[in-house]
Formats: sequence, structure tokens, C-alpha cells
Amino acid sequence: MQVTFGIDVSKSNSTVCELIGESKNELTITNNRPGFIQLLNELTAFSKHPQIIFEATGVYSRRLQSFLEDYGYDYVIINPLKAKKEMDMGLRHNKTDKTDAYHLALIQRLYHHPINQLQSQTYKQLNSLSRFYNQLTADLVMAKNRLHQALQSTFPEIENLFSAAKGKNYWQIVNHYPHCDLVRKDDKKQIINWLMKLKGIAFNHAQRTTDKLIELAHLAYPVVSCSDIEVQQAQYYARRLLNLSNQRQRIITKMVKLAKTLPNHDLENLESIPGFAQTTAVRVLAELGDLVILIKSMLLSELIQADISQEKWTLI
Repeated sequence: MQVTFGIDVSKSNSTVCELIGESKNELTITNNRPGFIQLLNELTAFSKHPQIIFEATGVYSRRLQSFLEDYGYDYVIINPLKAKKEMDMGLRHNKTDKTDAYHLALIQRLYHHPINQLQSQTYKQLNSLSRFYNQLTADLVMAKNRLHQALQSTFPEIENLFSAAKGKNYWQIVNHYPHCDLVRKDDKKQIINWLMKLKGIAFNHAQRTTDKLIELAHLAYPVVSCSDIEVQQAQYYARRLLNLSNQRQRIITKMVKLAKTLPNHDLENLESIPGFAQTTAVRVLAELGDLVILIKSMLLSELIQADISQEKWTLI
């Protein structure tokens, strides 16, 4: 008798539909140890491991994944968009959590999705680092916007100092000169000498940058004085951007170091693709996981075609 568990995962609870032959049983569990033990009791009631399917819901589904792997249960994890498409194709929709769990079990019966292949710990670490990198990137975008807002009151023209208002040197300059009056107070030699301490800025570059900085400072008409809070805000976000940028680079360095320990040379293979720099390659690898497992899974999915109307399975 075929047994399929469809699990609809949410933040605190999950709805489980046990599809046993033509009958079904539905229950709700909490997404914690007691809830998972309750699920384990349901699973162990069957001598043969049931098929288990649930949607990828980020941090919420990861707890369920970890539990199933710890107890040796295979599972299918499906993209929510793909699941919705398959449900819409042939299943009646009646939107409730329990119905979603039931529909997940039905589409597994119908499409026989291949089980999720376990990734090594290295790939899991890469994926976690990639998620952290994404969070830092989102924080960086927010900090850029906040810095832009603060500078509108203190020294908006400084955003025209370089071709783009970003980068470590730019943020260090903003931190040092967050207000146009601070530029006016320093003489040209002082500014040049300070700029030459920055990475990649030699004398000629420092001279040109100083001339432009002074020009922009004399064009500016600030809303606030050097002692106002907006100046501290500009410095805070400039330092925040420097910290975020450095943290992102440390994440990439760690990801590359991890990726180079993998046996399949996945990173080198991705870097050989035109237009794939190391950062792009390692982040793609973190999202895709083991390329050998991925390719095998894709081939298996393509080999099986469902004749839904006749309820048959045909190998190409």
C-alpha cells in the first residue's frame, strides 16, 4: 500500500496529510522537538518509509529537513511555484492549509518527484554563507540609502566626487569629510596627504581628488552645521557601509576556501564559464549545490513523463 506524507510548513506549525491508499488522515504539528517527535511516531507506524513531500520555505522548512535527515527519512522538497503550477494543472483548489498538505501528497503520487539528494556539510555551509551574504547585501543597500538621505543636509555634492557614490575610498572620504565646512577648514596640502593614506591613491590621484573635493565643498549649501546630528548620521552610515563591505568580502573569501576543498572541482568548472568571476561562480555553486547530484536529478526528472489521463508512467 502506497503511503505519502504531504507537509505544509509554516512559521510555527505544519499541517500533515497522510495519504494511505485512497484514505487520508490530517493532523497539525508544532515545528519544534515535541512536534517532530509526534511526526516521527506517525512515520514509524509504517514498516516501509513513506514518501514525504513539502515545499521549500526557507528557514522554516530547514528545521523539518534537519529532523528527517537525522532520523534517516528521504524526502522531496519542491519549489513552491512549481508545486502551485502542478496543483493548478490537475487538482481542484480549495485554499486551506490542510488542503495544501493534501495537494502536496497528491502531486507526489501523480508526478513521482525524485527524492532530495543529501548534500555534504560543505555544500550546506556554502549555502548558509550565501544566505548571510544576501542579508549583508540587503543591509548595504539600505545603508546606502540612509547615507544619501543624511548627506542631503550636510554635503550632497560629495556624491559627485567619483563616477559612482560608492566604494571603500568614497565611504572613507565621507566619514572624514561628512560636511562641506570640514573640507573648507583644511588646506589643500592637508587633504592631499590624508587622501594618499587611502588604498590605491597616489600623489597625482590625490591632487585631482582634492581639487574636485574643494570645488564641490564651495558649491555646497548645507542645511545644518557641523555640530548637528545629520553629520554624525552620515559618518555612522559611511562606517556601516565600510563594515558591511569588509564583512561581505570575508564571506566570499571563506566561501572560496571551502569550495576549493570540494572533490568535483565545481568552482573551477563554473569559473571556466565566460563572464563568471570568482564571486559569481562561488555564489552560484552555493545556490546549486553539488553539480553532479543536480545534473543526475535533472536527468531523472526528464526521463519520467506522466500520462496523467491514463495514469501511466513512460520512460523516454
